[in-house]
Amino acid sequence: MPKITYISHSGDKSEIEVPVGESVMEGAVRNGIDGIVAECGGSCLCATCHVYVDEKFLPLLPPIDEEQDAMLDSTACERLPNSRLSCQILVRPELDGLIVRMPEYQK
Repeated sequence: MPKITYISHSGDKSEIEVPVGESVMEGAVRNGIDGIVAECGGSCLCATCHVYVDEKFLPLLPPIDEEQDAMLDSTACERLPNSRLSCQILVRPELDGLIVRMPEYQK
């Protein structure tokens, strides 16, 4: 099972095994990771699961679609080139070791 490392804004790290096919957001919520609110439950409607993806993993992610792009424009913290919604990152074997950092706040 791929391991995902979640790093809080304050630097706390949690390494979690997330099943293939689950989203990075689902793994965080299921394991009580602070910093990913996920108000809409993964429907790409709220931007409260905003994360900053470690840049070495960006080439492994699909391009941002229109819906995610629009939601990323409404994040509470600054949108960066490596910003993604964690509900839109489906875990695959090649994402083993993925590192995501949470912004200072989501709302």
